[in-house]
Amino acid sequence: MFDVGDIVARYSHKQDLFFRIVQIQANGGEKTALLKGINTRLLADAPLNDLIEKNPTEVAYYQLKDLQDIYQKLNVVVNQRKGIQDKNDTGEYFEIPGRVLHLDGDEDYLNQCIKTYQQLGLEAKGFCKSEIEQPKVIYKILHENPADILVLTGHDGFLHGKKDFRSLDSYRSSRYFVQSVIEARKFQPNRDALVIFAGACQSNYEAILSAGANFASSPKRILIHAFDPVFIVERIAHTPIDGMVSLKDIIQHTVTGTDGVGGIETRGQLRRGYPRSPY
Repeated sequence: MFDVGDIVARYSHKQDLFFRIVQIQANGGEKTALLKGINTRLLADAPLNDLIEKNPTEVAYYQLKDLQDIYQKLNVVVNQRKGIQDKNDTGEYFEIPGRVLHLDGDEDYLNQCIKTYQQLGLEAKGFCKSEIEQPKVIYKILHENPADILVLTGHDGFLHGKKDFRSLDSYRSSRYFVQSVIEARKFQPNRDALVIFAGACQSNYEAILSAGANFASSPKRILIHAFDPVFIVERIAHTPIDGMVSLKDIIQHTVTGTDGVGGIETRGQLRRGYPRSPY
């Protein structure tokens, strides 16, 4: 017997990912569960007879391995940035990285991302809004919370039985990400004045970019990691505003790489100031 909150994996997918059950519902004579990835931005449906519950030891090991991979990547990013700063630092200038506004359909992921932004020295504000809510509130939130970089994410997925990868009807949430980007561009049309990352697992990459995003998921319709937006944002926020972000470099430092995220040429959002105050 399964309950909401249980951590499970799917037999049909060789137990490759761990999910949390967020809802159990009757589908005709069969009960199905709505599943949320515990480290991927995926919502999925599965019959209960396809699920196996994971014990606390298995879950702890799974999460530990994931955290080790993430912190290894974060260390590489931080050390590279420090090397660049040491090389260019004359002691006369100070730096102001881009400000981040993050809307997320998943409160757990949002809190983790905000904490990581702050650890990376970024000013960041977060709002937990469901994917369907985001288009309705984004203009007002942008008006009240000035930002240089906007993240619109949560959960998505290519719907079972669909075949048209171009149609927004084939996706769980891509339509809302597209609508949110359109609304954000009504507030700020300039792609360098407001840099936007939007999307989640298997999202309609082409439609989101066409709507006005700078970066989006997912070119190969694969699962993306909860922290992929963080790695994109970190590099944008710490690239000088008079320079272009290296697309290959920024995507190389994400978890899922070019299969999971991509984007267009974009200016950095780091501003240098002069002189540095002694206080």
